[in-house]
Amino acid sequence: MFHRLRQLCLVARELDPVVADLIAVFDIEICHHDPDVGMFGLHNALLPIGTSFIEVVAPTQPGTTAERYLDRRQGDGGYMVITDTDDLDRWRAHIDAVGVRVAAPLAIGSYQGLQLHPRDTGGALLEINWTEGNGAIDGPYHPAGPDWRGHVRTGLVTAVTDAELQAADPERLARRWAEILRREVRAVGAGEGEGFAFDLDNASLRFVADSDGRGEGLGGVDLAVTDEAAIRRRAAARGLGVADDHVVVGGVRFYLRPAA
Repeated sequence: MFHRLRQLCLVARELDPVVADLIAVFDIEICHHDPDVGMFGLHNALLPIGTSFIEVVAPTQPGTTAERYLDRRQGDGGYMVITDTDDLDRWRAHIDAVGVRVAAPLAIGSYQGLQLHPRDTGGALLEINWTEGNGAIDGPYHPAGPDWRGHVRTGLVTAVTDAELQAADPERLARRWAEILRREVRAVGAGEGEGFAFDLDNASLRFVADSDGRGEGLGGVDLAVTDEAAIRRRAAARGLGVADDHVVVGGVRFYLRPAA
C-alpha cells in the first residue's frame, strides 16, 4: 500500500504567464491540458518534474472558488496538495471517521478522487486520488494525460521533495493533516525550515509559520536541482524574486535543494 505526494497545484489569475515562467526558469515542459477541470470553471497546464507534477490552474469565468481563493490570498500562489494511493476505499472510510467532508468526489474514467473540504482540513485544498494501473510511480496518472513520461526533463530539476504549508499555528495544522493522512509529526529545525513535518512515501510535508502575511496556504515547494546558479539567473532574467535558497514563481517559493 502506498500514499505519495504526486501533484502540487498553483492558482493564477492568468494561466499563460505563470506557465511560461515555470518553463523558462526550470527548463520543464507541459505534458497535458486537462479538459476535465472545466467543470470547476478553470483551465490548466501540468508540467512533470521527475515523477511528480506542478499544475497551474486559472479561472475562465467569474465567481469560481479559485477566484475567491486568489482574492483571499492576495494573488497568485499555492492552491492544492494532491496525493495518490492504491486503495481509495480505505481512505474514504478513514476520512469520514476523522470528521472530514468530501467537497468534490471525482470519477472520470479510470480515475477517482476525493477533494476534501478545506474548512475541515485547514491549510490548503487536499486531494487523494487513484488511477487504474498507478502502482508504479512511472505508470499511468490520469490527470497528466497519456504521454506524460515523454515530457520529463531533468537538466535542471529532478524531483519534488517537499511541500511547505504555512499557518498562524503550524503545529496545529501539521497535527490535523497528520491525523487525516495517518502519519507521525516531527519537529524540524531551522536547517529544514523551522516548524513541523511528516513523511509520505516519496516526499515530506512541512508546516511553518505564516511569514509573508498571506494567510494559510501552500507557500513553498522543495525541488532537487542540478544547477542552482542557473535557476537563479533564469529567474532574475524574468524579473522574478530570487533569494539565497529559493526563487519565487507564481507566488510560490521554490526552494533549491542539491540533487542527490
